[in-house]
Amino acid sequence: VQLQASGGGLVQAGGSLRLSCAASSDTFSTYVMAWLRQAPGKEREVVAAIAWRGDALYYTDSVKGRFTIARDNAKNRVYLQMNGLKAEDTAVYYCAAKRNNYLRSPPSEYDYWGQGTLVTVSS
Repeated sequence: VQLQASGGGLVQAGGSLRLSCAASSDTFSTYVMAWLRQAPGKEREVVAAIAWRGDALYYTDSVKGRFTIARDNAKNRVYLQMNGLKAEDTAVYYCAAKRNNYLRSPPSEYDYWGQGTLVTVSS
């Protein structure tokens, strides 16, 4: 699976961004998709994950109520709508995929990764 993330940029605190990830796979609907991020000096973390059919979601506590993950299996895409952005959301964001349908997996269990897209939130 090849993944291509886009949509990062510079935004002021309180603003919004929408990240998009395009996947090249005929079996996209059989992968758990996730957005992960890595801030300078910090470990990579799973921000949000979505099950194969989009019927189960996971969010890390710090983004609950602000970020929304969604997928469109017909278009082989996954999205991350980020609202109410904070300076601490500044990071490189990655989309990733794995087969196991468990949503709380750590970053190390993701098999496929896209290139990162930088999100910078100015305070």
